[in-house]
Amino acid sequence: MSIRVSVIAAFYNKIDFLKLTLAGFACQSNTDFEFVVADDGSNENTIAWLNKQLPSYPFINKHVWHEDKGWRKNAILNKALMEASGEYIIIIDSDCVPHPCFVEDHLRFARKGEVLAGRRVHLSEKLTSRLTEKNISEGYLERHIPFMFFDSLRKGTYDVEKGIRVTSPFLRKIADRKNRGLLGSNFSTYRQDFLDINGFDERYVAPSIGEDTDIQYRFEKAGKKIHSVNNMAVQYHLYHKILNHPAENIELFREVQAAGNYWTPFGIKKTPAA
Repeated sequence: MSIRVSVIAAFYNKIDFLKLTLAGFACQSNTDFEFVVADDGSNENTIAWLNKQLPSYPFINKHVWHEDKGWRKNAILNKALMEASGEYIIIIDSDCVPHPCFVEDHLRFARKGEVLAGRRVHLSEKLTSRLTEKNISEGYLERHIPFMFFDSLRKGTYDVEKGIRVTSPFLRKIADRKNRGLLGSNFSTYRQDFLDINGFDERYVAPSIGEDTDIQYRFEKAGKKIHSVNNMAVQYHLYHKILNHPAENIELFREVQAAGNYWTPFGIKKTPAA
């Protein structure tokens, strides 16, 4: 099945992480995709770098930007959704490096009306500091899974088991017995499935909940099935300090649940559902 796919990467100023992410996408087993940088207001120097360097990568790319008015990830993701060319959409963060089969795996399980929920390995600060564009292209991360298990004993890298790619249908049934929620850095579905719920709710103006928990709730209310692709579509999360769930996001999500609607009037279209 041939699907034109767009990878949308949420981004803000951190070029050193984006370089590593791009290095991972430059060595994908399936290179027939568009890479869209969803830029939440990066500065002029960053924009100049993107304009100069993005065309050098071996895939189609776009840079979608809006003015920096604080954390507006959901708004720039909606804008990127409308400017992306793909029929199928993969959402990632630009602080995550994909396994070489990442795009291939998302497309392998793509079904209309379903949302694929991938997982990620959380790399330690030490392991993150060792990464370069060159060693990523040479398979450094995939070769160092045993080291990651050792590193996890020292409370560094964690969720290492999610980095083991399992292709056996029998073993996958075992790996995917547990229901798993969406991670904002690793999920995918058809463009139409996003449009059916009017995309991301732009009222969330702080990290967490708005870009995954909320949209999962609304996908499910709309009858979309969440399908785990644990141990496939693997990615490696680069180290940074963990962000807490802000109280305002929790309260807003409770309001969404109380209303019980899958369509948000604060999404792609700023109107109620017809």
